[in-house]
Amino acid sequence: MKFTKCLKHAFEMVLHSKIRSWLTILGIVIGVAAVVAIMSIGSGMQQAVNSQLGGLGGDILTLSAGYSRGFTMFGPGGERGGGSQGATEEEPELTNLDMQALKGIPDLAYIDTQISGNVKVSYLGKSGTVSLTGVDQAVWSKITTSEISEGRMLDSADQNVVVIGGRLAESYFSKPVGINQMLTIEENVFRVVGILDDQSNSIYMPISMAYQVIDDKENGVYDRIVIKIKDEDKLDEVINKTEKKLMMVRHVTTKTKDFSITSSKQMQATRSEMMSSMNNFLLAIAAVSLIVGAVGIANTMFTSVLEKTKEIGIMKAIGAKNRDIMLIFILNAALIGLVGGFLGAVFGTLLSSALPALMGETSMIRGGTFVSLNSIVISLSVSVVIGILAGLIPAYQGSKLKPVDALRYE
Repeated sequence: MKFTKCLKHAFEMVLHSKIRSWLTILGIVIGVAAVVAIMSIGSGMQQAVNSQLGGLGGDILTLSAGYSRGFTMFGPGGERGGGSQGATEEEPELTNLDMQALKGIPDLAYIDTQISGNVKVSYLGKSGTVSLTGVDQAVWSKITTSEISEGRMLDSADQNVVVIGGRLAESYFSKPVGINQMLTIEENVFRVVGILDDQSNSIYMPISMAYQVIDDKENGVYDRIVIKIKDEDKLDEVINKTEKKLMMVRHVTTKTKDFSITSSKQMQATRSEMMSSMNNFLLAIAAVSLIVGAVGIANTMFTSVLEKTKEIGIMKAIGAKNRDIMLIFILNAALIGLVGGFLGAVFGTLLSSALPALMGETSMIRGGTFVSLNSIVISLSVSVVIGILAGLIPAYQGSKLKPVDALRYE
């Protein structure tokens, strides 16, 4: 029997058992849609992280007080002065002594001291609370990877001026904030000299002024020190050298270390590993739906064999071989898997597009979702393979029926 004829018989089997076939296909649709949606979320999160961390620069180090204070999966976190081995009675701080120690390391190109906090900002009668960062204006423009869309960066001679994020300038207040407009920050007036090309609500100002507007900040004590190294290829070497110098100056050992040094490369590797593990876990859960769909296909195929027993006997009586019968049922199962996989890929793509809106643009999927061609191909291939595997045993049983017994079957 020709392949095309076997395919025609398989297609007719799907059409003649519409309700049962479509219920079986529905199980595959749910499983494939879940897999496609989860893979799209994972791809979107990975792209967002790579974009975010890729913009930080591989030659940038961040020094923070407290050994456990570093960067978690979703941003800065941990307790200052924490650390299971480095905790001390006195809360660790970054001071000018640390700055002097860093200036003695020839591998460092620029050193930027920073403090940050939440402040109240007002513009044209509307107020809100945003994040403010005080930076060393003389070197911040040489270290930051942020780009200016309007105006300029901070300059070494600046005092009562600020650079603000793109979202703060465009949509945070009732009217856009332009260059040379005045913002009131904690009852102090500052002039906007630059707007960043980003989607943040952040404000950057000279650190000397930030000490005056951020509460509970002691002059000469820093929240973090951002470092730009001269040679990115020597990243690990520079980190080790910097740690040793700071441990000596701060009189701490490896067990009592009270500071952390992180780099964007380390953060990228850590976040990628964590997201990969989470994505694999979610995919394993979604795969359960595909297993249920496979059971549904097997059940449908067993039923089809019973229903078509007499037809099998007739086909064998007129010359059909065992492999022809087996091919018909395998193609039937493959068609069910293919249709379910195709519809599942369509619904999965639609679901992945709707997820950011349904979940309120959470930080996990703020970068959106991304449905790759590979995920579609993989999903379709898996659904067809599952259909074929689920139909193998019923197809084999049908092919082994004896013509005489099949014709007698009622």
